[in-house]
Amino acid sequence: MRETAAERWARRVVLSLLTAFTVTPLYVMITSAAKPLRDVQGAFTWLPSRPSAQAFIDMWSTVPLGRYLVNSLVVSGVAALISVAIAIFAAFAVSRYRFRGRQIFTVTALSTQMFPGILFLLPLFLIYVNLGNATGIALYASRTGLIITYLTFSLPFSIWMLVGYFDSIPRGLDEAAQVDGAGPLRTLFRVILPTAVPGVVAVTVYAFMTAWGEVLFASVMTNETSRTLAVGLQGYSTQYNVYWNQVMAASLVVSVPVVAGFLMLQRYFVAGLTAGAVK
Repeated sequence: MRETAAERWARRVVLSLLTAFTVTPLYVMITSAAKPLRDVQGAFTWLPSRPSAQAFIDMWSTVPLGRYLVNSLVVSGVAALISVAIAIFAAFAVSRYRFRGRQIFTVTALSTQMFPGILFLLPLFLIYVNLGNATGIALYASRTGLIITYLTFSLPFSIWMLVGYFDSIPRGLDEAAQVDGAGPLRTLFRVILPTAVPGVVAVTVYAFMTAWGEVLFASVMTNETSRTLAVGLQGYSTQYNVYWNQVMAASLVVSVPVVAGFLMLQRYFVAGLTAGAVK
């Protein structure tokens, strides 16, 4: 069925509005970062009267942004890697083997996503504090504790997503590998994983982004040393002033690596989500 002229113009108008809705906040963020603080606090203007890069220089000294950036990269990266590693073995077992409690495990893992995260805040806080007092293991206000916390968020959904992707891979590949003398682990690493690269990348991106932008648990479970970017950006707001131009500059700087990485892995991410959805 061919598209009529009215439908074509309606599509263009809708896409133009969606584009403007997406691009306008980004444009305001870039132009605000290029303005002096008094211009940002005054009447809004679409263009900076005197463009300046001073906010990009001052933002590193107003708050320890470099430390926050390292903390976020370490916490998000390690949480994503551990989540993917565990999810690969768990999803392979659920997808390829039939065992007692398999269905219960799958339903239980997925049902944890139905509860709001704030329900787990107080129990995790008490566990970390009491465990530290009893054993000396410092999980509260540490990057290790934050990594474990984010694993509880990303791991159940990662397992569920990879199970759907592994199920879409023909079992004939497993049987062919077994005929050649490959065991379960060799089949997983030599046959299943090379075929499941898009699904693994999709899970990695999901786990990383879940940890990267989380605010609630990071604001409670960290201190000045272990604080992440999502919480550290609040340091630009003081009792007497808010450095809006530095907030915009810092937001722009910390967003560029994540957006660039997502764009490079976009085709794998889309392929992984599509395969799981079709299955």
